[in-house]
Amino acid sequence: MFRIRHMEQTDLEIFKKWLYTPHVAKWYHEPLDWINEVEKQDREFCWIHHFIVEYEGKPIGFCQYYACKDSDESWEGYTALGGSYSIDYMIGESACLRRGFGKRIVADLTDRIALHPDAERIVVQPEPENKASCGLLLSCGFMLDKEKEIYVKPLR
Repeated sequence: MFRIRHMEQTDLEIFKKWLYTPHVAKWYHEPLDWINEVEKQDREFCWIHHFIVEYEGKPIGFCQYYACKDSDESWEGYTALGGSYSIDYMIGESACLRRGFGKRIVADLTDRIALHPDAERIVVQPEPENKASCGLLLSCGFMLDKEKEIYVKPLR
């Protein structure tokens, strides 16, 4: 059984463990910033929707989404267009890599964002060297804006 649920403070320890796991640490730089954000998800970072991914009742990963207008990121002009959202995702448990969970996470986040009446698009900017993430986004219907090096998925 696959499920994505709201992240609780009790999930912080497993989240910290994942951030320092080599396959995650390679892409999730500044782990203390990520930890700070999750610790303050009910205060300063309440505009970000944080989730834990579970499989067969066990936590295997993390994901989140937010409206770009609420962040301090310009997203190469996509924030100014309005209706832009962004996502982050990770499979923390190495035994769960390459099993299709990433695609399910992105699909779930897309469905959640699409429920927002102002949502026009999702923008994501993985590092170009992160071939797995780039390939995942393309397989989920994102298009690469080559000029801005941002993956975009129109919602409307």
